[in-house]
Amino acid sequence: MLVSLNWLKQYVDIDSLTPEELAEKITRSGIEVDAVIDRSQGMTNVVVGYVVSKEKHPDADKLNICQVEVGEGDVRQIICGAPNVAQGQKVIVALPGARLPGGVKIKKAKMRGQESNGMICSLQELGIEGRVVPKVYADGIYVLPEDAVPGSDALELIGLRDIVLELGLTPNRSDALSILGVAYEVAAILSQEVKLPKINYETSSEKAQDYLKLRVEAKENPLYGAKVVKNVKIAESPLWLQHYLMAAGVRPHNNVVDITNYILMEYGQPLHAFDYDSLKTKEIVVRLANEGEKIVTLDDQERTLNSHNLVITNGIEPVAIAGVMGGANSEVTDSTTTVVIEAAYFDGLSVRRTSKELGLRSDSSARFEKGVDPNRVLLAAERAAQMLEELASGEVLDGTVLIDELDKTPARVVVSPDFINTRLGMKISLEEMLSILNRLKFDVEAANGLLIIDVPTRRQDIKIEEDIVEEIARLYGYDEIPMTLPSGGEQVGGLTPYQAKRRVVRNLLEGSGLYQAITYSLTSDELAQKYALKAEDTTRLLMPMSEDRSTLRQSLIPHLVEAASYNVARKEESVALYEIGSVFLGQTEEKLPYEEEHIALIVTGKWVDNAWLGEKVNADFFVAKGIVEALFEKLGLSERISYEKAVVEGLHPGQTANILLDGEKVGIIGGLHPVERKKYDLKEAFVAELNLQAIITASVEELVYKPVPRFPAMTRDIALELDRSKPAGEIVEIIRKAGTKLLKEVKVFDVYEGDKMTAGKKSVAFSLTYFDPERTLTDEEVVNAHEKVLKALAEAGAEVR
Repeated sequence: MLVSLNWLKQYVDIDSLTPEELAEKITRSGIEVDAVIDRSQGMTNVVVGYVVSKEKHPDADKLNICQVEVGEGDVRQIICGAPNVAQGQKVIVALPGARLPGGVKIKKAKMRGQESNGMICSLQELGIEGRVVPKVYADGIYVLPEDAVPGSDALELIGLRDIVLELGLTPNRSDALSILGVAYEVAAILSQEVKLPKINYETSSEKAQDYLKLRVEAKENPLYGAKVVKNVKIAESPLWLQHYLMAAGVRPHNNVVDITNYILMEYGQPLHAFDYDSLKTKEIVVRLANEGEKIVTLDDQERTLNSHNLVITNGIEPVAIAGVMGGANSEVTDSTTTVVIEAAYFDGLSVRRTSKELGLRSDSSARFEKGVDPNRVLLAAERAAQMLEELASGEVLDGTVLIDELDKTPARVVVSPDFINTRLGMKISLEEMLSILNRLKFDVEAANGLLIIDVPTRRQDIKIEEDIVEEIARLYGYDEIPMTLPSGGEQVGGLTPYQAKRRVVRNLLEGSGLYQAITYSLTSDELAQKYALKAEDTTRLLMPMSEDRSTLRQSLIPHLVEAASYNVARKEESVALYEIGSVFLGQTEEKLPYEEEHIALIVTGKWVDNAWLGEKVNADFFVAKGIVEALFEKLGLSERISYEKAVVEGLHPGQTANILLDGEKVGIIGGLHPVERKKYDLKEAFVAELNLQAIITASVEELVYKPVPRFPAMTRDIALELDRSKPAGEIVEIIRKAGTKLLKEVKVFDVYEGDKMTAGKKSVAFSLTYFDPERTLTDEEVVNAHEKVLKALAEAGAEVR
């Protein structure tokens, strides 16, 4: 919000403070002042000039030689290239020695052989942003009114002898989105009164109701009013009005449109002006749009509407999108003579939804979204009627065409002084509290040890007791609040067992060389169930920002794949990432999804790349599996984990397995399918995902450390001929079940499928370790145990080679 101090002075006395002092007080009261802008800073020697004559430069087609009077008969020759310079104009002149924004210094010069003693200025050359300069002057110099006096201070005349405060407002402070709102705030800080604009105008004997009929069909709009003004003369606005608007960041257009924008900035109430004759039906109907209905808005863009968009129509077609922007088919033009001024209260949620869907945001929609003062709606219309009479020679018809079903009852908050002091940790007297609330113009009564407060409707952010606490604290002064320690019993903090084990998991993965990634919980419908350990009903947002972020995920892998692809595309060819996050499965009775914490990882590129040793190892399936197995070992789950071949969409069919805990699926591991790798421009990549909640819940409560064994172990090797389709894991289970308590470990150490094997067969070699921690085993004991294993294998059809 940009606040001109010259404009603000009309409503509250601030002459006793410097701009910097005022900014400091506003900031300390809770509204941050981001900048104090001196609009004339650094500019000197800029005066009003009168163009006595203009003729073409003899040696330059685009230059003109102008004779300009700059006061008391002092005529200077100035070369000007502006296309709109003309004889008889009053213009802005920077004389030799003048300084302009950007460090520009004006000197006498020769241009194509002709002397130039100064410069005729555009507004942009005086530091005014091009986006707020009136369109008629956007590509040329600025022309001053005829009554401007040559030689006088041009900066004063065009309002640049002004200071602007840039306020950084939080979303709740919609009341400060107006000059009057800021005036109330400053008056409360300085203990002063606000001088409100006096509204007084004459009305015609004709009645507005005879010119316009109104019908509201949409429940979303409880208040709509319109005033009719005849015999309006469209012209440029007075200089003071134009430059108040430009100081506020608004581009002037013509007197009618500028009046509505002026009141928008003054009252914070959006208004809209219709050309009465362009309405054609002389009727206004407020309704919801028809699905697919179209309107061309004032920015000359065609918009397609949805059935929940609120529109203003002439009974046949839309002439405005309620609260957002008017239509080009009813805009005020140079030929307009009769104007309809719309003043309405539109629901903020409805306006926000429409604005977002159409990608159309305006000063009006920003204010309706945050909430406008319902008691200023019709007041703003009256103010507009007054200004149209004064500045556009308008004739205001009697009455307001109105439908008003809006509840304007102020919010009531009841709070005790003790509640306020307890929350602030200090003692503020009742008299001081009443003084602060009265300065804020809150209606307050102290009764039975309570403060009964009726909050003015302009302060729609005040709803509960804590809001009153904040108001008193900020006006009393945050600096005055003493530093105190919070009261309460001491409690030793710490991690829950689940949190502690999750930290162990994270430390292990990072110690293994993986980097943590954090990705979006929202994804597309297409990816929501891809790679999911168990696919259940998905949860879709009612109003997603985009289709790519519309549905809650059921797997962490898709976004990890995208993250790896993003890094590889930026020359990070070796990527190892993991993520711990929630997936969202099914729905509860409250229509909310169940959250389940998972962990996922992806590795691609080089796993080992030691240039000085010439050692390079690519990431493969067994790298990913090794990380997963290290995790299970750390949690004490190794003996309860098994793997089974699986088929998962998006993963390589020959490199994919389900991970089982006590026979129940808790994860998947595998290589990305070549089609997926091509889609994401990745080389071989391997992923895994685990139900972290399940494995942490099943993990041992405490890790038990065992001493290094004093007695030697004995090993036996077995080579078995198996069908190629036979998983080695099944054989490992047979061996473990058949082995006595002396069998401690079974490992696969070789697989052979060469020419020397029978077709369809493979050779798998296993190493079996026998051990007793209490004594040294004898050969006979090992032989007996090993024979039991061989017998079980024979019964299972495995042939010993």
